[in-house]
Order: sequence, then C-alpha cells, then structure tokens
Amino acid sequence: MQVRIGADIGGTFTDLVFLDSTGAIRTAKVSSTPDDYGRAILDGMSGHFAASGTQPADVTELAHGTTVATNTVLERKGAHVGLLTTRGFRDVLEIRRVRMPVLYDLQWEKPQNLVRRALREEVDERMGASGTVSVPLDIESARAAIARLQAEGVDAVAICFLHSYANDCHERAVAELARQAFEYVSVSSDVLPEMREYERTATTVIDAYVKPVVNRYLGRLNDGLRTMGCKAPVSVMQSNGGVISERIAASQPVRIIESGPAAGVIAARAAGTHAGYDNVITFDMGGTTAKASIIERGEMTLSAEYEVGGGINQGSRLIKGGGYLIRVPAIDIAEVGAGGGSIAWTDAGGALRVGPESSGAEPGPACYGRGGDRPTVTDANVVLGFLNPDYLVGGDLKLDRDRAVQAIEKHIARPLGLDVTAAAMGVHRVANAMMMRAIRSVSIERGRDPRDFALMAFGGNGPVHAAGLAAELEISRIVVPPWPGLFSALGLLVSDFEQLYSQSCLTRLDRAELAAINETLERMTARASGEFAAEGFSGARLQIERFADLRYRRQTSEMMIPLPDRPLNAGDLTELAELFHREHARTYGYDTRDESVEIVAVKLRVRGLRDSGGAQVDWRSAPSDTNARATRSVSFGSDHGTLDAPVIGRGNIGDDAIAGPVIVEEYDSTIVVPPDWRVSQPVGGFLSVERCS
Repeated sequence: MQVRIGADIGGTFTDLVFLDSTGAIRTAKVSSTPDDYGRAILDGMSGHFAASGTQPADVTELAHGTTVATNTVLERKGAHVGLLTTRGFRDVLEIRRVRMPVLYDLQWEKPQNLVRRALREEVDERMGASGTVSVPLDIESARAAIARLQAEGVDAVAICFLHSYANDCHERAVAELARQAFEYVSVSSDVLPEMREYERTATTVIDAYVKPVVNRYLGRLNDGLRTMGCKAPVSVMQSNGGVISERIAASQPVRIIESGPAAGVIAARAAGTHAGYDNVITFDMGGTTAKASIIERGEMTLSAEYEVGGGINQGSRLIKGGGYLIRVPAIDIAEVGAGGGSIAWTDAGGALRVGPESSGAEPGPACYGRGGDRPTVTDANVVLGFLNPDYLVGGDLKLDRDRAVQAIEKHIARPLGLDVTAAAMGVHRVANAMMMRAIRSVSIERGRDPRDFALMAFGGNGPVHAAGLAAELEISRIVVPPWPGLFSALGLLVSDFEQLYSQSCLTRLDRAELAAINETLERMTARASGEFAAEGFSGARLQIERFADLRYRRQTSEMMIPLPDRPLNAGDLTELAELFHREHARTYGYDTRDESVEIVAVKLRVRGLRDSGGAQVDWRSAPSDTNARATRSVSFGSDHGTLDAPVIGRGNIGDDAIAGPVIVEEYDSTIVVPPDWRVSQPVGGFLSVERCS
C-alpha cells in the first residue's frame, strides 16, 4: 500500500496526514519539538507505521510545510552573513525605502540589519540599466573583499551588483570566486532578477541568512528518514502555494519563508471548489498565530512581496517598513500573533493585551500542566467551557481546568477587578479583535466586502472563534471543512509543484517592443521547461501561465495581469491596459485612464501537476463521531450569559439545521455554535454554520 504524507509544523503541534493509494486518510497530531522540528515528523510517522502496519518503504512522498526559515528570521538565529555589492551601494540596506510604519512614535527603531556594515564589502564594477558595462569588473578588488569576509568568519555570502538583472556577467564571475571560499552563496540574479536595488539586495541577503539553517534542517530530516528506512523524496511548500523539491528549497530557501500558512489556503481552495464555495475568506487559527487570506472566484490572491517580523504580516498593506522585506511571490496572507498559546497580559496602563508572545509547545498554556503559569487564549476558552478538558486531540492531551482558572485569576481577573469568567471572556474578545485586523486586511483593505464571502474556519482553534468574528464582520455563513485541525497538512497533498520566473523589462506599454518581450518570454519558457523536465514534469503534466507586472507611470507598485498563451501582438497591449485599469479600480476604488501604463516585468507561473497514483482526497471520509456527550455549561458573554449547550459529534449533523447553542467536538478541533446560530451539513463532510435571520 503506497502512502503519501503531508506534514505541517506549527509552533505548538505538528500535524500529519497519511493518504494511501485507495484514497483513505489517517491523521496524527503530535507536539512540536522546537529543538529539532523534524523530530516531531519522524515521531508521528513512527507512530503511524506501528498502528497501521504500513512500512517506511511504502511512503512515496513526504510533502512538508515548515516554519524553520520564518523562525530563523524572527528569532535572528541565521548565518553570519557578508554582502558583496557595487562600490557606492554599501548602505542600500540601511536606507531601505525611507518608510516608517508609525508616524508619531519618536522611539521607533527600524529592524536591526541582518548584515553588519563592517561585513558589507564593495567591489569595483558597475553595470548600466540597459546592461552595458559602465565600470569593468576589477577582479582583484573582488578577491580582496572575499578575503576580508573570510577573515571575519562569515558563514554565507550574498552578492548583489547594480543592474545585474539586465546583465549578470559580473555577478557570475564573482560568485565563482566566492564559492571557492564559502559553502553558501546567494546571487541576486538567481534569487530575484528584477529592478529595484533595495528589494533585490534585501531578498538576496535573507536567502543567504537562512540558507545554512534550512540546509542543516533538511539534512537532519533526510538522515532520520533514511535511518527509519524511508527513501521517499521530500517536497517543501513555498510561500506562493506550490511545492518544490528539497533540492530547490535548499538552494533558494527564501522561497519557503511563508511555507506553513500557504498550505492552508491551498487546502481551502481545493475544498471550496469541491463544496461549491468559490468566494471564501480563510481563517486559520493555530497555537501561535492566526492567518487570513481571500479566495475569489476560486482563485487565490498573490502578492509580489511581503515583510516578516513587522507585526501584522501581509503583502498588500500600504504601510511598510516595520519588518524584513522579501520580494518573492506569496499568497496574500495576513498574520497576527494571536493563537491558542498566545499569552494574555495587562500593560502599564491596565489595558488587557493578548500576544504576540506565545507559550509555544513547551511549556504551553497553563492548563497543559507542563510548568506554564501565564494565562493564554486556550486557558480562557477552557474556563468559558468552549473546550473540553478531557477531549483535546481526541483525549490524548488532558487539560487542567483548575490551572487555567488560577492563571487567569492571578494575572487578569485580580489586576482588573473582574471575576474569572468575565476576565476569560475579555481575553477571548481581545484575541478576536486582533484577528479581525487580519481579516479586514485581506478584504476591506483590498476593496472587498467580507459580507460577500463565506468564512472558512480551520486550524485547531479557528472554529472556536469563527462565530464571534463572523458576527462582528456581519458574515452570515461559516464553513468548517473536514479535518479542520489538520487542514494545512492536507493542503500539502493537494498542491502542485510550482515556480514563478520573472524578468524586468521596464517600458511604457504603448511603446513596448513586442519582439523583445516575446523573445524574453520564449527564453524564460525554455528555461522553465528544462528545469521542470529535470524534476520529472513534461507534456500534459506541465502548465505554464504568463503574466505582466503593470503600473501607472510614476507609481512605485505593480499589479500582476495575465497574458495570453501565445506571442503578443499590438491588440494585446490595448487589452492588457484595459484589464489593468479595471483591476486597479476594483482594488483601489479608482483608475487613471489618462495616465500612461508601464510594463515593469514579465513573469511565468509554471506548475508541475502531481501524479497521485490515482489516490484523491475523499472529502466525505472525515471521521463522523455520532456519540453525543452530556451537555456542558458554556459562557457566551453578557448577551446570553452561561447556558447548557449540548455536545455532539460531526456525525450527528445532517441536512436539517441544529440551533445553537451547541458544541461540536472532533479529534482535531472544536466548533462553537452560539445562540442565534445554527449548524447543518448540506455537503458531505462540510459543516455550514449560519446566523439565524
């Protein structure tokens, strides 16, 4: 029996989904192992093999979503990086975009640079914007710069020369020298062959910064797999929702910074297509963070860049500068530090706060009984009765309600002069307020009305908080898919191999040289086809889509507009401008048709379609527990007070709606249906929670 495995590492739990060649699915949820995240995957696999009778040799693929690269940046635990750049451009990383995310905070400090100024070495060379050589490369200055970085004990080197996207010959020559001295070298013309010096430099530096960590991590994981007798290839989720081979992930790890969150959106798109929900806002709440994204007409929204470590992490936000910029394609995801393990606290002014600090997997929330004594969102939900202390992870993880009560009473209720229940409800609602920022960020801030979408809630904690969020945003329908607490791991098994190729070509659209653009697209297509053929994708299993980045003249940001799958002609340019005007008006509320439109870059989105061996996810096969449990006392706040809510399983719900209050308990999540809401199962495997009219 062949088995494919999806493994998603979170801050608190590591989720595994096992899909065999008959389409049957088994799941496992184990505590994450922060000292070596891969160990949790190996532990979960070993437990599955022991219980199912399958063998490591039966595994045909391990698809993997990981936070290793993200945490490396956030915790500043990456490589000792040096930078080689064109003389005169040493301080590009300091100047940044001359933007501040806050206008009136005189104490604000920009993020500490990942490369100290002393480790930024200048090389005598210069390329013009057209690709002509302005200053020839002085190879001796390059050798001297490399020698100085060696003397400083640098682990990895980033190389970014002026206008190398137009002509990369200087970068290639210096990279050849650098690879003789350093194991890890990142070259901007490989990482991001696009205009804008700061963006290209920042992205290349982050690639070098995380490269040793990601390579060591993947190496340890492979060693563990081989030791247990598993020879399956490992694929890794990218920020853009496609997976790549571990070989590519190791060579360009900047592509997997937002690996984990992307998988949930991919699963939501596949599930929505199956269940007939083309317009959904995804809401993924785990143990450490909550994420939101939007799927419109069955399509995800991609962002050309995003920031990590700047508070709310979302690619389309107008206010930037608070984090580390990464200009690689990514699913447009808003992320806030409000998860089940987020710690609740009171600030100096007596205001209740939640997060961004998390209790993590160790020691975890106070109710875990592992030594944590600070209250978390999970502790609040236990006190309110939303969570069953005896049924988390199907009963494998027992919770101590008394410890949760003590933590909230000591740190929240007593300082604020509240009773424990009111304090717990305050924690719950403050967490909701933070998470609404994420949902508004991907909907209202992009010109979309959340009332026109269903809210698809998943993650271990998403269905607990979904009704409260939907009520505030006036969303009338919540969709809870099968396996909600393991949904991101499932997304890893329904995603395709994917890469985005780009090339700058700045010109006015009405003056574009069609022959040059078509030649660039043909050259990119040939390169992409060759690289995907090396990974085993060709013919019907290879799909190539073409796009152009367009903007109004004098703007500094672009929108990605699709191109026809053939050589461009003059009529296409007119149609392209019209498509851009319409999308600009849709997103920003206006267009400027009197202004010239520029083409900034052309791009290819290349997909290698999986050969799943005939096994497809059966969305109706999720466990359907029909064992109704005793009612539980649940607090729903001042509007409804404390009520006795029946506790049921997913299998107790059919076409006929059940009115709230009701609690639906599953192995991997809990669904809270408050009063004034009702739950039904109109499509097999999918629960619909609707507001009563």
